[in-house]
Amino acid sequence: MINYDHSYDDMLDSHRTGELVNMSSNPNAGILARHIVAENAHDLAATLATLHRDCVFTDHATGQRWYGHAGASAHYNDHWAAFDVEVVRAEGQISLWSGEEIYVAQAVWRGTHIGDFMGIAPTGRHFEHPFTVFVRFCDGLMQSEEFFYDLASLMATLGEQRLPELAHLPHRTTE
Repeated sequence: MINYDHSYDDMLDSHRTGELVNMSSNPNAGILARHIVAENAHDLAATLATLHRDCVFTDHATGQRWYGHAGASAHYNDHWAAFDVEVVRAEGQISLWSGEEIYVAQAVWRGTHIGDFMGIAPTGRHFEHPFTVFVRFCDGLMQSEEFFYDLASLMATLGEQRLPELAHLPHRTTE
């Protein structure tokens, strides 16, 4: 059963005012809300507290995969070093629950390029880049996140007209 959830925007708005609002009656909505607030604050300890110890992060655009809290730490530290970014929702984007254990959402990374990203020195460019994420839950925590986005468009937004060589990236998988 798929349940559309349009109150995600309220949760992000509440983040800006320092309040936290659950997205739905789904038992995993609270942990997801805490995760997004912590991620947007670039608070690694609070972000990791929302993740299952055996979590997996998969970036399908780059072919990278990170495992466990150590992998999640590497993922977030690298991402936050490259971008002063937050996750927001654009008008018309949707989110939905498939049962209690899977959440799917369209969202936007909004931020500034402040550090090296795939060999591109910081440009200081502001960007808004759409993505889709699939989140799975286990034992009341986030077990996995899978990101889908257009890497070529992101690179162009940063001023780079070529795609980076992906084979040398750390955490790259051939699966």
